[in-house]
Amino acid sequence: MRSTAMNRAQRGKLALTAAALGASLLTAGCGYITPQQTSHQYSASDGVRADLGPLQLRNMLIVSAGENEPGRLIGAVYNSSSKDVKLTVNGAKGSQTEVPVKANSYTLLNENSDPAILSTTGGKPGSLVDVKISENGTNVSNTVKVPVLDATLKEYKDYVPTPSSSATSSSSASASSSASASSSASASSSAGASSSASATPSATATATSR
Repeated sequence: MRSTAMNRAQRGKLALTAAALGASLLTAGCGYITPQQTSHQYSASDGVRADLGPLQLRNMLIVSAGENEPGRLIGAVYNSSSKDVKLTVNGAKGSQTEVPVKANSYTLLNENSDPAILSTTGGKPGSLVDVKISENGTNVSNTVKVPVLDATLKEYKDYVPTPSSSATSSSSASASSSASASSSASASSSAGASSSASATPSATATATSR
């Protein structure tokens, strides 16, 4: 049975990330105590980090079953500005997902949030894929390399998306299109029949009068 809470490993990673970022925001402007250790950005977990305008992305990665399969974006996005900001992530083959973040708050992309799905991952598990990230707060954009992981690590097993939702969506769209086409055809046929029926008495009346 699918667990109702985030597994301990991933919860711990995001919790540590949240605590670390909270501390850094509180001490913003005071400088680094050990600047030599921060000359190169790195992530203390499986995902990557990136700063984008007022947004700070932490422990970001994509969980997917394969290169041409949908991928789920997980991690944490923090907003240090006084207004709501939307993060947009563009991946392979036109895939796109959006993450809204409230002012002076954060959004955790985990099993308790709405899935942020890219319809095509664009890279095999174990690889790095280029994704374009942009935000509508200060309109900054950038391209970052994000790791792709699969269910090999058990903590990510429940995050692997399946193509069924996309297939269901496509089927629904096709069904709607077919229904609309059928309705239009029926309406046209009915209108044509009504017009013909209306025209026939008129023609008969004309012939009689003659």
